[in-house]
Amino acid sequence: MALRGPLFRLLRTKFRNTLQQSRGQSVAVLGAPFSRGQKRRGVEHGPKVIRDAGLIDRLSALDYSVHDFGDLTFLTIEEDEPYMDVRSPRNVGAANKMLSGAVSRAVGAGHTLVMLGGDHSLAIGSVGGHAQQCPDLCVIWVDAHADLNTPMTSPSGNLHGQPVSFLLKELRDKVPDIPGLSWVKPVLTARDLVYIGLRDVDPGEHHYLKSLGIQYFTMRDIDRLGIGKVMEATFDHLLARTQRPIHLSFDIDAFDPSLAPATGTPVIGGLTYREGIYVTEEIHNTGLLSVMDVVEVNPALGANREAVGATASLAVDIVASALGQTREGAHTSMDEVPAVKEDTEQLRL
Repeated sequence: MALRGPLFRLLRTKFRNTLQQSRGQSVAVLGAPFSRGQKRRGVEHGPKVIRDAGLIDRLSALDYSVHDFGDLTFLTIEEDEPYMDVRSPRNVGAANKMLSGAVSRAVGAGHTLVMLGGDHSLAIGSVGGHAQQCPDLCVIWVDAHADLNTPMTSPSGNLHGQPVSFLLKELRDKVPDIPGLSWVKPVLTARDLVYIGLRDVDPGEHHYLKSLGIQYFTMRDIDRLGIGKVMEATFDHLLARTQRPIHLSFDIDAFDPSLAPATGTPVIGGLTYREGIYVTEEIHNTGLLSVMDVVEVNPALGANREAVGATASLAVDIVASALGQTREGAHTSMDEVPAVKEDTEQLRL
């Protein structure tokens, strides 16, 4: 099926109208201030700085009913020794279990959900909770990294580099039973996933990308094809057979570090502002966005206040464009343009 043809546009419009009617233009924002999936601290303050950058006001201006559910409170498990070199498995497992339930409830209540991280290990709970309500979902993972290591292949042991391996059914026998994470059940197949923006992939991840036939677009692919062709191919892969909910998991380090300096694992040569916004605009245009993660904004790693502000503002921009803000301008609805009123006193003169 050619996704740029009349049939796709008809299906997209029909699904979008149904989705908007069923959800009542309702957006929920949920913070997940969590940093145990990596060594560096500070990313737990990401939800606050994104809100402080004006997220709620921006979404309200888009004519949404916005429900800010605040931040989840994660209790720290003090005795959490590494297991097979995996750091903080019990804390990561407990946080994701709580997040999974919260995401499931928000989606079940009819909201389009924006989850503010925190590190990217939170995608285990975010995608898992989303799948409880929408088992046919697909995932667009925008990131410099594949986050596809298993505990056996991870060079660092950090779980923010491993969430996809816990979510993929094809890797079920490659992921050992980790304390705190035994409740996790894979919810995706390789064909349900597309990566955009890769440029720092570990050897084990590269093996899985190739052997499982996962669709991915590196920055070289984006340079070669252009971001427009990349998005067409993404939708061809995920939506050509059936229209289904989209889970967008957006790591801020997908952008070039010159744009998003306050993050933990920056890699030079990332998305430009225009490319990143185009990705989210096109996802909005499908009418299928159901849950969006924004992760890895770390104010502790910004060189100064300006660097932190720039990164947080960029996070606000991608959320707003994923929810309908356009570069033509985002406007509330206007049924008719006010007519010119004649000044009768002036006419007599």
